Amino acid sequence: MSDNPGPDSDPVRLTAWVHGRVQGVGFRWWTRARALELGLVGSATNHADGRVLIVAEGRRADCDNLLALLDRGRSPGHVDTVVAQWGPARGDLTGFVER
Repeated sequence: MSDNPGPDSDPVRLTAWVHGRVQGVGFRWWTRARALELGLVGSATNHADGRVLIVAEGRRADCDNLLALLDRGRSPGHVDTVVAQWGPARGDLTGFVER
């Protein structure tokens, strides 16, 4: 057994732009619920161009799961595409909020 926790234990930051019909359909609420179930912190924010910006921090595996849920097509509305970026967690988020 190793004392080294491995790369999956280091928190990451997922920034995902969700394109499609994702405003006014409960998408942010649904995303918040899924993120909280996965133990993530962050936000889901509507933008004027119709996209929703998701920022989530936590374990890489949990962020990967959220990304898969966003892109799987079982969310409210209709997701055309998700553009994701990864980076190190900043640690400046608490809870998961809808904006």
